[in-house]
Amino acid sequence: MTQALPADTALASLIESSAAATAIVTLTASQLPAWLETQREATRHWVAAQQFSAAPCSQLCIPDADGKTALVLCGVGEPQQAESIAQLPMMLPAGDYQLAADSPTAIDPMTAALGWGLGAYQFDRYRKAPREVARLCVTGDGMPRVRHLLAACGRVRDLVNTPTEDMGPEQLESVVRDIAKANGARFNSIVGDELLARNFPTIHAVGRASHRAPRLIELNWGDDSHPRLTLVGKGVCFDTGGLNIKGGSGMRKMKKDMGGSAHAIALAELIMAEGLPIRLRLLVPAVENSIAGNAFRPGDVITTRAGISVEIDNTDAEGRLVLCDALAYAGEQPTDLILDFATLTGAARVALGPELPALYSNRDSLLQGFADAAKATADPLWPMPLWTPYLRYLDSGIADLANSSATHMGGSITAALYLQRFVPTDRDWCHFDVYAWNDSDRPGHPAGGEAQALRASFAWIETHLTAG
Repeated sequence: MTQALPADTALASLIESSAAATAIVTLTASQLPAWLETQREATRHWVAAQQFSAAPCSQLCIPDADGKTALVLCGVGEPQQAESIAQLPMMLPAGDYQLAADSPTAIDPMTAALGWGLGAYQFDRYRKAPREVARLCVTGDGMPRVRHLLAACGRVRDLVNTPTEDMGPEQLESVVRDIAKANGARFNSIVGDELLARNFPTIHAVGRASHRAPRLIELNWGDDSHPRLTLVGKGVCFDTGGLNIKGGSGMRKMKKDMGGSAHAIALAELIMAEGLPIRLRLLVPAVENSIAGNAFRPGDVITTRAGISVEIDNTDAEGRLVLCDALAYAGEQPTDLILDFATLTGAARVALGPELPALYSNRDSLLQGFADAAKATADPLWPMPLWTPYLRYLDSGIADLANSSATHMGGSITAALYLQRFVPTDRDWCHFDVYAWNDSDRPGHPAGGEAQALRASFAWIETHLTAG
């Protein structure tokens, strides 16, 4: 196995043992009455006084005679998921805890560790962590895997949460270069006008107005004899909308517009950390969509790497432009699967809301396979149709197609159809339209950057791609 992923507050919340760990009893609402019958009268009175009903994702500290926490009750859902205890590290008093062996509802220790770690995440780059998190004592053969999964989710969250001033194209390149060095991978970057010389015109066009040069970042790792996987991530480090400038509210969160690249980077790092027998290729087109005298304009026509001419209908549909050159490049070499991740459309959020990434694929079997993996890992996504008739919405009077549509209908679908035009028909391909963000706190999902469908994607890759 290669070098472990970097630690963070989530990983620090998981320890192997403690001499003073407080027990956590996990139970459902239906199990609470029977459990109370086995307890002392003071405990029954306390639970009744606090009106604790063991609702999912609820907790109650039961004090001893000195007022210290003697026991914690945690309400879990049916079936149990990692989120059932994910609120505990931020809700319980600082200290050490462990799952009670005699809980009415037993939670798998690795599931508990994953949920606990996801809930313990705090972004502390610019300020001290708001509070000291509670720690969970947990051991088992699966803990290295859990730590790698948590570190990958933390990588996505950290990258997305970091403001653009500290996470522009060059900083994103530095992150990938460091990961490549740590894992013995090969690294390359094509920067600035060299993009034109190497035939990546749309990546250059979107990023040329920024004082920070656009670039295509590439990492290669693994044995050529292994199954080939290509990951592509949209790396728009900030999106003003270009000359079709966004309003203030629309621009406020645009540091997260590189969330697709954060997913692709973290998934690549996770694959390497776990040592999967994969021939891995990572491509990140990294740009800042800015406004200047040389910004690309509505009405411009750009001939892409694939030789397809594209009329610019809207400069705020820039993500598909940087991705189309990268996808064409991905398809030029043999690969068993191309996965791209992108914070691509608001239309996907209108259709599915913020918690469900939209999944598109040119293979029905992949849609079903990833959906099954999402259910198994409690890491949701939703298969969506590549409805070919909607390609008419991207018709152009002077070019092969337009980069966006005048209609608001089916915006996520038309964006996926645009991308599909640049993927060779003999390549298996999936496109994840992710939000990469939590608008508010939920158990295991703190407000801010978020990893979505990352664990599901890894599970499918490990189960299916490595099996040949």
